[in-house]
Amino acid sequence: MIVYIVRRLFLLVPTFIGITLLTFLLINMAPGGPVEQRLQQIRFGGGGGDGGGTGGFGGNNRTSAVNDEIVQALKKQYGLDKPVMERYFIWLRNIVRLDFGDSFTYEEPAMDVIVSKFPVSLQFGIATLILVYMISIPLGIQKAIKEGGTFDKTSSLVLYTAYSIPPIVLAIALIVLLAGRLDLFPIGGFKSDDYESMTTMGKILDRTHHFILPLICYVFGAFTQLTMLTRNSMLDVIKSDYIRTARAKGLTERRVNFKHALRNALIPVATGLSGFFGVFLAGSFIIENIFDLDGLGQLGYNSIFARDFNVLMAQVFLSSLVLLFGKLFSDIVYVLIDPRIDYK
Repeated sequence: MIVYIVRRLFLLVPTFIGITLLTFLLINMAPGGPVEQRLQQIRFGGGGGDGGGTGGFGGNNRTSAVNDEIVQALKKQYGLDKPVMERYFIWLRNIVRLDFGDSFTYEEPAMDVIVSKFPVSLQFGIATLILVYMISIPLGIQKAIKEGGTFDKTSSLVLYTAYSIPPIVLAIALIVLLAGRLDLFPIGGFKSDDYESMTTMGKILDRTHHFILPLICYVFGAFTQLTMLTRNSMLDVIKSDYIRTARAKGLTERRVNFKHALRNALIPVATGLSGFFGVFLAGSFIIENIFDLDGLGQLGYNSIFARDFNVLMAQVFLSSLVLLFGKLFSDIVYVLIDPRIDYK
């Protein structure tokens, strides 16, 4: 096992380079960029012109020369005056020192911006992980035990219906019905305007009140997949020979299902753990924007449109590391669940 872990750790390096290189190239190939956006600000802000009535860009040769100088100065300021591959290797060298550059939008270190948004996404990530596993595993086990019965068929219909609803549709429906018409929940945000003046218990209740609708959207799709995975995995184990042997020995059904079958049935379920680690750092573009949650998902969404390359690459760096180590963690969990698994 130790040899396998060491080998996987070495493989993380080329995998990480492949992920970040591809992302870096795609970001830099996309049309627009911080230079173009800054030029737009200069143009409509009245800067970059010759002080006359030219309006900033276009016009005579003198204006064009000034514009070229501005473009070159902005490229140098944003570090875009070098070939893309050279910029990538400079980025790699800088992240060894944990230097991700400054955000073009916030004009402060990119990592500081991410850290300031991290608590919101982390809270939803942890709550989603706990709720999804608390719901999915017992429900999946019960569906497997009651295979073909009314409970199994009815719950499957509900699950497939839930899975078919896109998160954006669910979010809008919850806002319109529960927040709009019934006025039971706030439309968006993470806390009320008078949050700072509340008591400690009032703050907890206020956060919980704002938490409910977006958390439903987070959990809705994830628990459906995990429930069906748990059900199918449990069914495969229940129908195996050693389970039939355990029943033939006179063991109770509860003992057979929960002592002998459940442990092996959880092996495929452990694969889902790595995916949830990404939620902690990635957030959700759709949910955070609809509910106006100032987390990493909304930050990534805004950074894409603002072409804030340094923030985007810092998020890619953290997310890729978390997902890669999450996969390794899943492999270790396999062995903890079933010691018979031996990685060569």
